Amino acid sequence: MERILVRRDQIRTITALFEIFPVVAVLGPRQVGKSTLARTIARRASGPTEYFDLEDPEQLRRLQEPGLVLRDLRGLVVLDEIQRLPEVFPLLRVLADRPRRPARFLILGSASPELLRQSSESLAGRIGYHDLRGLNLEEVGARRLGSLWLRGGFPRSLLATTDAASATWRRAFLGTFFARDLPALGLNVPPPTMERFWQMLAHWHGQTWNSSEFARSFGVADTTVRRYLDLLTATFLVRQLKPWHENLGKRQVKSPKVYLADSGLLHSVFATETTGDLQRHPKVGASWEGFLLEQVVQHLGARQEECFFWGTQAGAELDLLVVRGRERRGFEFKYTETPSVTPSMRIAMADLKLDELVVVHGGSQCWPMAEGIRAVAAKRMLDEIEPL
Repeated sequence: MERILVRRDQIRTITALFEIFPVVAVLGPRQVGKSTLARTIARRASGPTEYFDLEDPEQLRRLQEPGLVLRDLRGLVVLDEIQRLPEVFPLLRVLADRPRRPARFLILGSASPELLRQSSESLAGRIGYHDLRGLNLEEVGARRLGSLWLRGGFPRSLLATTDAASATWRRAFLGTFFARDLPALGLNVPPPTMERFWQMLAHWHGQTWNSSEFARSFGVADTTVRRYLDLLTATFLVRQLKPWHENLGKRQVKSPKVYLADSGLLHSVFATETTGDLQRHPKVGASWEGFLLEQVVQHLGARQEECFFWGTQAGAELDLLVVRGRERRGFEFKYTETPSVTPSMRIAMADLKLDELVVVHGGSQCWPMAEGIRAVAAKRMLDEIEPL
């Protein structure tokens, strides 16, 4: 029997959005758990519910004239894989504006750029968005930190019976993603090209983006490889961390950092199926950094536009800067049990005027390192780091 984790925080967030908007869009990569989450919400809804899986040809044919079907429905209506029916967006605008709102619409999509454009144009002011990522540390518990890092947050990968089964699932996922999912989203780049780009990007994980180097490797223009990067970012499989700029009288890094958002998919490229494999891999530190960066961002509840990295041409840097209003919090991620204060940390504290700098590490203890700087064990970060 397949194991399922009830994602209570995600359900609460979507429920809160429905108190504001008649239409809520849950966007995320395939197999991340959108359908399972939507079915859980539908089961708990008061009143009637209707679920349309638009990957089912029969249900898609049923909605060839969507107005005839959707106008008379009441309660919660779920439209799964909405990008397969883009013509429904103007109708949803009309239905959302009806008096007393007889129906609410939960739409699920695999984050295609076309989906985002059409929904924004047709449903402006009527739709709330929720980006669904993989399972996180709060959902699975600190005792599973090692498995979550190794296998990543896709439910079927994390909950597989063995590490080998998890690795097999991830390889199959990537094969389907490049061969079928990207073309289905209208991203018309040859699958072998995107696979090679993905592999190169994995080895660039945690580094500053360099369009020129990627373009030389592929024999194409800088703008072309930038488009590849943006396509993968739009599917939530890549995170671009923007650089923070201030007039500090120093030359600062101006290109984004790039990460594969799911550590398990990163490890598939490295062929690291076990914890031992991972610990011996030369990119273990970069993997740890990217994994914890995702966990901290989700735990804080930070929006994408609030997250940055900072670096100077002289070498000072900060892995993650989170800015909300006047609050500035810095984070460093160290794959060690005993991190120490570095000159770069002191420069970041002074130049960025941080309220706090937290060094998240692989040990078991937490302690103050210097004024405004403290060390926090990754397994204790949920208790030690306050959300925004």
